[in-house]
Amino acid sequence: MPPILPSNAHYDLVVIGGGSGGLACGKEAVQLGAKVAVLDYVSPSPRGTVWGLGGTCVNVGCIPKKLMHQASLLGEAIVDARAYGWVLPEANAIKHDWRVLREAVQNHIKSVNWVTRVQLRDKKIDYYNGHGQFENPCTVKVVMKNGKEHTLTASHFVIAVGGRPRYPDIPGALQYGITSDDLFSLENPPGKTLVVGAGYIGLECAGFLNGLGYDATVMVRSVPLRGFDQQIAGIVVDEMKSKGVTFLMKCIPLSVEKKGDGKFLVSWTNTTDQSTHSDIFDTVLFAVGRKALTKELNVEVAGVKTVSESGKIIAENEQTNVKHIFAVGDVLHEKPELTPVAIQAGKLLAQRIFNNSKVQMDYENVATTVFTPLEYGTVGISEEAAIKKYGEDEIEVFHAFYKPTEFSVPQRNVKNCYAKVISKRDDPQKVLGLHFVGPQAGEVIQGFATAMKCGLTMNQLQSTVGIHPTVAEEFTRIYITKRSGEDPNPQSCCS
Repeated sequence: MPPILPSNAHYDLVVIGGGSGGLACGKEAVQLGAKVAVLDYVSPSPRGTVWGLGGTCVNVGCIPKKLMHQASLLGEAIVDARAYGWVLPEANAIKHDWRVLREAVQNHIKSVNWVTRVQLRDKKIDYYNGHGQFENPCTVKVVMKNGKEHTLTASHFVIAVGGRPRYPDIPGALQYGITSDDLFSLENPPGKTLVVGAGYIGLECAGFLNGLGYDATVMVRSVPLRGFDQQIAGIVVDEMKSKGVTFLMKCIPLSVEKKGDGKFLVSWTNTTDQSTHSDIFDTVLFAVGRKALTKELNVEVAGVKTVSESGKIIAENEQTNVKHIFAVGDVLHEKPELTPVAIQAGKLLAQRIFNNSKVQMDYENVATTVFTPLEYGTVGISEEAAIKKYGEDEIEVFHAFYKPTEFSVPQRNVKNCYAKVISKRDDPQKVLGLHFVGPQAGEVIQGFATAMKCGLTMNQLQSTVGIHPTVAEEFTRIYITKRSGEDPNPQSCCS
């Protein structure tokens, strides 16, 4: 039975948002003796999708995405298995069942929702499953699902409401399109899918849908993976094309129209030649960016300043312009939109508020991975950013193509397996960025992220003995620079 919550209460800390960053902050604060409340409410998506406690990552982000990515990789592994001697049914007898995958993914999510709820109860954190809005800088009104209202005051507030996907302002988008909020719980297989948007969410979704056997098309307005290294972005796109994903470059959608058979007619313009085109799809998925949920929170009443275009909060060391109101996670302006970043920032913030800590969140050199069919892991800055910051003559770019040993027997395509290290040109050649395209890129880049935190140099990297045969050792073998003009393709396996 849920605890009886007070209609009026004062807390040391009220966390608004039950995602990774807010929960981490609240749990850390209560361990330091603070009286804490967590507010969490999920407005239904335009398709009516809702979910439980835990935020975007758990419910409609990192976790279901990684599980569906894994399902896609297993499909590739089945194909590879024949070359390794496994006797399997004929290819046309091996099929994927979307509904089985959906149920497995949703069951896992629900188990995480339950564990999270239990943790709040065990830690004596008051949980309000309701929509909160500021009434003034020190007061939040919470409207529960049953209509009951609670008025909460607090000495400190943490805004951790994250964001939700945007829809383009075109006819039919809101009525007929879906977003990542809806994809992972679709009752029926998505079929032929148009993904509008080529950021990491769009490419990841198109990648695993294609891997599961569905026709996937990506519509790219400007460039793929904006903000990432653009040479690597091109390699990722080339790999996806080789696996059957279609790309519509320099295109913007005009309308989505529902046909009598339930399919959708999508029209678009190619901005290069101004030509118009159309095609029929079973599903139209928009991945065109996200908006912060600050307007719904009524933050202007509390005096909190936001960026008008995005609704995001401008904060210094997580502190807004209002002294006792803080923010963590995706709601912050110009900060990495990554779950581990929100968790770390939330914990450190609680320590500063309630334990006199001076430790600030370090947003530099945060590693991340794009879980496309051939993964892209990166830490540090892109080649473009390095040139802009230091000048082309002041940096060195080391690079190499490589052949994963496990790709050799099934003779898988290796032309897009690539590693790049950007460093200062002068000794000791401090490393500025590492970029890796290949299997298990997330696992590879995580270890090197620690090295980057420790001030990794090229001398240290090249004097590190690799583990053979692994793909991670490719970073330790790298020696060819772009400046040299030498061929970066591998000469042999073990030399």
